Amino acid sequence: MLKVANKPIIQHDLDALSEAGIKEVIIVTGYLGEKIKSHFGEKFKDIKITYVKQGNGYGTAHALLSARDAVEKTFLVLNGDDIYFPEDIGRMVGENPRVLVKEVNDVSKFGEVAVKNGKLLRITEKPQGRKNGWANTGCYVLTDEIFDVIKHLHKSERGEYELTDAVNALASTIDMEVVEARVWQPVTYPWNLLDANELLLNSTENDARKNVEIEENVTLKGKVIIGENTRIRSGTYIEGPCIIGSNCDIGPNCYIRAYTAIGNNCRIGNAVEIKNSVIFDNSKISHLSYVGDSVIGENCNLGAGTMVANLRHDRKAVSVLINGKLIDSDRRKLGVIMADGCKTGIHTSIKPGMVMGPFSWTSPHSYVDRNLEPFTLLAEKKKIRMEKRRIIPCIDEPQRTDAEKLYERLETAV
Repeated sequence: MLKVANKPIIQHDLDALSEAGIKEVIIVTGYLGEKIKSHFGEKFKDIKITYVKQGNGYGTAHALLSARDAVEKTFLVLNGDDIYFPEDIGRMVGENPRVLVKEVNDVSKFGEVAVKNGKLLRITEKPQGRKNGWANTGCYVLTDEIFDVIKHLHKSERGEYELTDAVNALASTIDMEVVEARVWQPVTYPWNLLDANELLLNSTENDARKNVEIEENVTLKGKVIIGENTRIRSGTYIEGPCIIGSNCDIGPNCYIRAYTAIGNNCRIGNAVEIKNSVIFDNSKISHLSYVGDSVIGENCNLGAGTMVANLRHDRKAVSVLINGKLIDSDRRKLGVIMADGCKTGIHTSIKPGMVMGPFSWTSPHSYVDRNLEPFTLLAEKKKIRMEKRRIIPCIDEPQRTDAEKLYERLETAV
């Protein structure tokens, strides 16, 4: 449900499925699955949607097994957090088992697909060593034979039943065709939202501006999509492709650069520059700030003069610390990954590649040079644990329940 180009990832896939002629979809849900169901309902465009709850998350093969009673004979399988395109889906559809692959520069981040005479030999998960290769996109055409295979699987090292193990077992007994994807966008890490956003904005065909107030001395250059009831104030300069949601207040005198997506109910104020970033709903960047190559969550507020650095002095790729391990983002420019409910004090400076957990705040004149855990206040180079009573009342009433649940879950994890 994370948004790129102002739509949830799964909605882009449903759009692609609809355009490819698919008429029925089964969505396997897990944690907070009711949010998906309430958003899409039982029908999306011309697609009938059935929901199946996985229950305990025992991996991708177990997720597919949960849908056994909802499918018949031959069916298409997609990951819900990758972005696929109609042309490739159309080429995949058929009676024979198939796997969709894409050539990538670094196959060590994916499942490497070994191919012989156009048939699948084996998928090896995250092989060591950076090299070119065929990556498994997680899109398959399978038959109901796969369910018997899944029943005989053993758990992987991470304690899950892996769909790739089931596909390998199936491919050892039958021929599985390999189809090369023209376009595929995995969303593995937070910064992949920027990649997906750029890809989707590039594929946008037309401008769209309905019930928009655009004042004098506003410059709109290139493809710019603006939602209803949004106001663009004088002196604003917007370079497309970019998208701005509904009920936003933009400007005056701000600069919004290409490949930026701004959600609904956002405020971008005077002398603010935003470049190649994804900003989620209800967030405010009101005064004298710079945000580049960043992801800003919902209900965030950046204090005046907040500066996000997005480039190392040595111009090397930015690495991000995730679960105690430095991950190479493969991006020369990467700013901050800011979760929901974050706030920065005035004149906060943020180092490239930092992660700010949900509801983490900074005091005025702070320097964020390390990741911030959820529900912390960075003050005078110290991280202070904030109490529940101080954070929950700051949240809008409709979000109170979700925030309390999040707090309890994070408190347990910490």
